[in-house]
Amino acid sequence: MASQREILEKERRVREFLGARGFKGLLLKRQANFSWMSCGGLNAVGIATDMGSTSVLILEDAKYVISNNIEARRMIEEEGLAHQGFLLEEFPWHQDREEEIVRELLGDGRLASDVPFPGAQAIPEEIGRLRYSLTPDEVERYKWLGQRVSALLERVLQETRPGEKECEVVGRLAHELWKERIDFVTLMAAADERIYRFRHPIPSERPIERYFMLSVNARKWGLIVSLTRFVHFGRVPEELRARYKANVHVDCVFMAGTRPGIQAREVLLRGMEAYRQVGYPEEWKLHHQGGALGYTGRDYRANLQTQELIQENQPFTWNPSITGTKSEDTILATKEGPVMITHPVSYPSLELQVEGVSFLRPDILVA
Repeated sequence: MASQREILEKERRVREFLGARGFKGLLLKRQANFSWMSCGGLNAVGIATDMGSTSVLILEDAKYVISNNIEARRMIEEEGLAHQGFLLEEFPWHQDREEEIVRELLGDGRLASDVPFPGAQAIPEEIGRLRYSLTPDEVERYKWLGQRVSALLERVLQETRPGEKECEVVGRLAHELWKERIDFVTLMAAADERIYRFRHPIPSERPIERYFMLSVNARKWGLIVSLTRFVHFGRVPEELRARYKANVHVDCVFMAGTRPGIQAREVLLRGMEAYRQVGYPEEWKLHHQGGALGYTGRDYRANLQTQELIQENQPFTWNPSITGTKSEDTILATKEGPVMITHPVSYPSLELQVEGVSFLRPDILVA
């Protein structure tokens, strides 16, 4: 059940935004924004869809959930929206009355929306910034999720054996996640030479021989964490070990530099310099380096034009890669330094000191 402090904080952010921008109402239809505004609720039927099946409308003095009769009862009974102060506006599924209801509730005045909607100004990027800084309650949920997903993914890899298909291992991870109703938003897996050939390896039916990578974006309560781990059967070649350690160092430079008030592009520039210092100056060009996340898999991927300022308690996942390796975990940016959300739980680890910050990073598991 959502706490009153979280409910009030989100209402405050939205209404300050409405006042500052001269809007009378805000309409949220995207799944990510619904989960944020409803303190972890779910308005989707398909887990891979961006759009939800119900909407919320926030005005200066009231907030509504607008739903057809198919979804309305679950919104109240299971998502707890009445407890959070939402008023229900229900319509028959065979009558598309959402636009009419919004107009009746809004009256005269400007409407902002997170997607194109008749009579509204769609400003999804500005709306997204309202949820970048996690509340204390969200941080607690996020830490639980990071710990749990880290443990499950590592356990699956510890049980992996040569000869298993990539998709077979992914299926076992999906099974473990769904036991706790954790959605697998994105799954990537690669064995042996596929790790070297593809930066975005979707799981295939290729059997594993000696080397395997598993990555996941996993979601619960709308919040998403990202992480990657490796397992090697038999002794790790020295060249691969050197590449992996260099990549972990680059990742730690990214994380150490992720501080509130700094432009995300400045962190990217520091990471690019770290690539050069460890002897791989061109590798950053072969794949995006990650960026901000939270209620989406990436709210933005940092590039050289990114002007976004990092916020306090904003989640980030950097994912530097040097051919054949990748380093990826989720952090919170805080003024005291990065807080690890995903981290090695049962995996072997590497200890690094980077820019005055101590890191415990996952090593390659040797099986």
